[in-house]
Amino acid sequence: MRKFLTALILIPLAVILVTFAVANRHDVTVSFDPFMANDPALSRTMPLFLLLILVAALGVVVGGCAVWFGQRHWRRSARRHEADARAAQVELAGLRAQTAAARPEAQRLPVPSGVGLYGPVGRDKQRATL
Repeated sequence: MRKFLTALILIPLAVILVTFAVANRHDVTVSFDPFMANDPALSRTMPLFLLLILVAALGVVVGGCAVWFGQRHWRRSARRHEADARAAQVELAGLRAQTAAARPEAQRLPVPSGVGLYGPVGRDKQRATL
């Protein structure tokens, strides 16, 4: 089901992306020099579709980094709770070992031979022969 949903989303997205790339093949000049608009020192000429795809990819990376840094508190808390849980498990195992060592072993009384659950074998509660 998951592969079907992935294909349901990715195939139309790929078709749209390829159509966009074919329709926007002309070159554009991107300038990073705000002071010299006529003759920029920092400029790059590239196809428009490549520029837009790079900007979208950069946005995804920056957004992912922002979310990752924003969740550092929760990751730290999860690590702390995991360490506490492990310490509690170790302490519980130690307490169980101490309890098992301190508990006396159950003594079993010897059962005389020929005696069953209700008394001598072959007789019922009223000692009648079976």
